[in-house]
Amino acid sequence: MKKLLYISILSILLASCGNEKKNSVEAVLKSNDIETIQKKRDELTTEQQEIHSKLKELDNKLAELNPEKNVPLITSFKAKTEIFNHFLELQGSVETKQNVVLNAEISGILQQIYVKEGQKVSKGQLLARIDDGGMSQQLAQMQIQADLAKTTYERQKRLWDQKIGSEIQYLQAKSTYEGQQSAVNQMKSQLSKSTVTAPFAGTIDDIITEQGNVVSPGQTPILRIVNLSDMYIRTDVPESYIADVVEGKNVEVTFPVLGKTVETKIRQTGSFINPDNRTFNAEIEVPNKEKLIKPNLTARLKINDYTNDKALMIPQNIISENANGEQYIYILDSINGQKAIAKQTIIKTGKTQGDVIEVLEGVKDGDEIIKEGARSVKDGQTVKIITY
Repeated sequence: MKKLLYISILSILLASCGNEKKNSVEAVLKSNDIETIQKKRDELTTEQQEIHSKLKELDNKLAELNPEKNVPLITSFKAKTEIFNHFLELQGSVETKQNVVLNAEISGILQQIYVKEGQKVSKGQLLARIDDGGMSQQLAQMQIQADLAKTTYERQKRLWDQKIGSEIQYLQAKSTYEGQQSAVNQMKSQLSKSTVTAPFAGTIDDIITEQGNVVSPGQTPILRIVNLSDMYIRTDVPESYIADVVEGKNVEVTFPVLGKTVETKIRQTGSFINPDNRTFNAEIEVPNKEKLIKPNLTARLKINDYTNDKALMIPQNIISENANGEQYIYILDSINGQKAIAKQTIIKTGKTQGDVIEVLEGVKDGDEIIKEGARSVKDGQTVKIITY
């Protein structure tokens, strides 16, 4: 009897396996029968819908038994007023008004150079001499003639004062003397061009033309003299900052090459706006006691163009924008322990500095603002506050 029972069960199992194999997707596909394939598809679709419905029931039950499962985790910070200094960042180069290349003013041989590179010189000091081509001898002869003309004029004047002689003789003597004196002064002026003198106190930066070379006026540079005491930085400022970047404003200057930062001020701003790039120029003082700062050195400038003593600053990455172009953040409301309600708040922002931005409207001192998780919550949603 037991044997018959086992045989019956085995037969049923074999038949079932045979039916499953016969009804498998692979077998149905191999049948190439449209009705059979369509029937199998309908069966699988029905099973899928049943499974989806059961999963939804399970999720609802889990949410009922564990309500905190879908509560988003967030971090928050408290808004507080602080001093906010906004800086306009620009780039400029070091310049000096006392950086001059001295050129030859007459043609001739560079006869003598009296200074060396790196030598400090005073204003008016003789730096070099150019062969004058005999002008000094001409001047000596002209001076003799001028002295004779002077003596003749003085004697003729004394006679004329005594009413002796004719007026024409007196006027001729006077004219000859004045003409000779004018010629002497002109020759002295011409001869002075054969000497090169320092226009200001400074340092000989470069001897450009060597002694013995032929020089020409306006074409041959002889040497460069630089004064590193009166240095300044020139920069171009966008016209939109014309009311903020003014004389006397504080400036933080950094020289990347030197690894040096100094605090200084704006000493002058231009009165002309360049129509090509809509900028005006500004000059910034450069203290240079150590003489390390050189002309054309690149400098980075930070100009304090705006200050708010009671600013509310927030990270820029927590701000979102709605379809109307309005910016908003989430503020915590109804805080109870670690639970709170996320409240969407429209804000208006001001100036930025780095990763933070100034909030002008929508936030008040002491508000608890969502930081991490700000982009994953919804208005009115319950959230859980976590701390690190």
